[in-house]
Amino acid sequence: MTKERPFHGFWSYVAECLRLLYWAYFKPYTFEDWLRDIDPELKPTDNPFAKRAEFRNNPRLRRYAGQVWWLIAVMPILAVLLVAPVYTVASGKPLDWFFSCIFWLGWLIGLLMVRGSNEKLQNRLYRFISNISNILFVTFLFGLISFRIAPETMSSLFQPLPFTVQLRSTLDQLRDLAFDLGFGWVFGVARGMASGVAFGVARGMAGGVAGGVAGGVALGLALGLALGAPFGVAFGVALGLAGGVAGGLALGLALGLALGLALGLAGDVALGVAFILGVLRVYFWFPELVWMLLLFLISRSGDKVKYLRYIPPHLDEKIILPLPFIDKLIVEAYQENPAAAREMIDYLTTSTNQQKVAAQAITGIAIDSLSRCQHLSDITSVPEHLAWIPSPPPKELGTVLPQLLDISQGVKASLSATSSYRQSELLNRPIRALRDLQNNLAFGKHAEIATTFGSITQRWLSILQTAQRTLEEQAGHSTEIRQVYIAGNSLDPYTANNRFKGRIDIFREIETLALSEQPPVLLLYGGRRTGKTSALKYLPHKVDSTVVPLLVDLQGAASAATPKGLAENLATQIIAAARQLPRTVKLPYPNGEKLAQDPFPALQTWLGEIERTIPNKRFLLCLDEFERLSEVEEATRTRTLNFLRNILQHRQKWTLLFSGSHQLSELPPYWSDYLINTRAIRITYLQNSEARELILQPVEDFPEIYAPTAVNAIIQLTRCQPYLVQLVCYELVELLNREIRENRREAGTVKANVEDVHAVIPTVLERGDQYFRELWTSLTQSDRTLLRYVVQGQAPTEQDKKVVQKLVQKEILEKEGNAFQVPLVQRFVEQVVEEES
Repeated sequence: MTKERPFHGFWSYVAECLRLLYWAYFKPYTFEDWLRDIDPELKPTDNPFAKRAEFRNNPRLRRYAGQVWWLIAVMPILAVLLVAPVYTVASGKPLDWFFSCIFWLGWLIGLLMVRGSNEKLQNRLYRFISNISNILFVTFLFGLISFRIAPETMSSLFQPLPFTVQLRSTLDQLRDLAFDLGFGWVFGVARGMASGVAFGVARGMAGGVAGGVAGGVALGLALGLALGAPFGVAFGVALGLAGGVAGGLALGLALGLALGLALGLAGDVALGVAFILGVLRVYFWFPELVWMLLLFLISRSGDKVKYLRYIPPHLDEKIILPLPFIDKLIVEAYQENPAAAREMIDYLTTSTNQQKVAAQAITGIAIDSLSRCQHLSDITSVPEHLAWIPSPPPKELGTVLPQLLDISQGVKASLSATSSYRQSELLNRPIRALRDLQNNLAFGKHAEIATTFGSITQRWLSILQTAQRTLEEQAGHSTEIRQVYIAGNSLDPYTANNRFKGRIDIFREIETLALSEQPPVLLLYGGRRTGKTSALKYLPHKVDSTVVPLLVDLQGAASAATPKGLAENLATQIIAAARQLPRTVKLPYPNGEKLAQDPFPALQTWLGEIERTIPNKRFLLCLDEFERLSEVEEATRTRTLNFLRNILQHRQKWTLLFSGSHQLSELPPYWSDYLINTRAIRITYLQNSEARELILQPVEDFPEIYAPTAVNAIIQLTRCQPYLVQLVCYELVELLNREIRENRREAGTVKANVEDVHAVIPTVLERGDQYFRELWTSLTQSDRTLLRYVVQGQAPTEQDKKVVQKLVQKEILEKEGNAFQVPLVQRFVEQVVEEES
């Protein structure tokens, strides 16, 4: 271990002392926090030597006490050296150095006594010197300010008074005595007595401009120092610097100057300006500003993280004015040390009034991180790097950052797909989202945001398009079969492309009814996973352009807990749906204040505004999972159905479409009041030709991988149920690819056959367990009992007639009641019966 150099330790000690002095004058709150870290009960006004019993176990407290002692011992010398030239010029005679040195010697003796262990002597000395200091301070203020600022003016003011000569003579002597004792001794001990006497003197002198200024300054100094004492260094001894700080002095000067001007001139403006400067704490802000300017210039050619440590880590927490360059330095340092930069941002946000600077730093870091993306991996890692940014983000980032983060998540999800082809397809969604974002920026109100993020979105779009072309090339050279079947989620026109097959008759019926003179309420119903939601998503691409389908997911709206939340959710979904391709209709936003006060009348007004703004369109409000409306009403304690009935009665250009798995006869009685004049449209199995197209040509240029007998077997097992068709085909492709990888088949030579179809049935039942279980649990006990009888070969009786009719409507049994409509459902029920036995 290397021994510390003596001079290095000395200068470090001196630096700490100067830092204490700086904190005492310009960072009182920082000073208080620092002292609490040394000892939770230690305050700036406490005498550290009163805690000398703790010195052995608290070295930091002992070091602090020593630094305090040396500062108080040395500061009077420095203060006198600074004041002596001013005094000589002002008074025309030299300072009495001999008397000052003698006084300083006594000063040191007093400090040594304070440092001792005799607490009674210490307290008595404190009271004695405090009283002397208070008297000298008042004398100093009166003598220095009143008779040195404008002596001739002051003399003329006091000539009419009979006691002027005696008063001036006495005060002149006291003034010289105050000077001889030195500026530093009496500068910081303003107490209540100083304030009261100075206030009286100031009022007595306020007889003109000069007198007003002099009196105001005297009053301000006294008040400022008195108010500043609790926040100052107050080094814990009874002498000198123990009360005042530069903050109190500065505030006092401002108040004094303003008061003087106000008394001598039309001083309201001056007083107001001074008060504003005091509130903004300009006197604390200025040294920090100078420090930041120097630090920023020096850091241009150095290690940014190194200089980040020298950003005033503990600013005066009450400074309101922003400090420049901090945000730029934090942004530059973030690339080298994100943790240090974030720590500084957290401090600025939580412990100071520099939240705006912190927000600018967050904005700069976000923009810099987004701009640095050069590869697909950079885009996918953006949420990881920026996850710490608070929500909502700074207004400079607006809604753009959340959208870019969502796009990044979409890119990451696409790359987790099992094949290059599927990855390429899933990139369509983020690519489309980027294009939509570009359009919104181009037509937005904020030109600066559009300029900043326009280049970012364009760069990202170029990266994604290049990656998509690369993935397509990889898929083309792969020996495996492209996995293009989607089993489970609803099909999205922007990711599933042409996989949605058929339903032309349904689209035509909806279009015809929506464009009729008096359109009815539409009810699109069908079993689970029959493609209802997929059909609604493809609806804008299938109906006339004058009809604007607006898809609202009531399952998402059910999460709202208040009427206001529900209304906002509905409005947000409607606006987003209108902007979807190929319509891209931009709806006006509802009035936020009215929406908060009375949500549903505000929505009614908003719908009328939409009709007036876009008169050449008809709006088809599609409410998916409409059965959740009862949950919505219960959670928000609203009458949502009344709102919908009002639309039916008063909005001629609005048509309602309810989508769900229940028929009208299965709904509670109160629904009949709302679904008057309802046209039910059933969505069921695909037609045979549509199912064959889905199997053989799910996308363009799909290879021939099925033998004709295999296609027939798929149709027979699934009864053309779209979800089950997709699921069986998905597992068949997985089986063929697995065997190609294991060299049991050559790509493109052997096709899937009947044996392969039957081989994947156990996997299909396992992967589709959620679908089958949901179907099974939705049935009553009598329904399940009858299905158990059917799989065991028992025919239903006459008493089972109603149950059979119900299961036929649910597309589970054939009309005779002795066979299942979908063989795969029968396989599942057989499996359940086997497990129960």
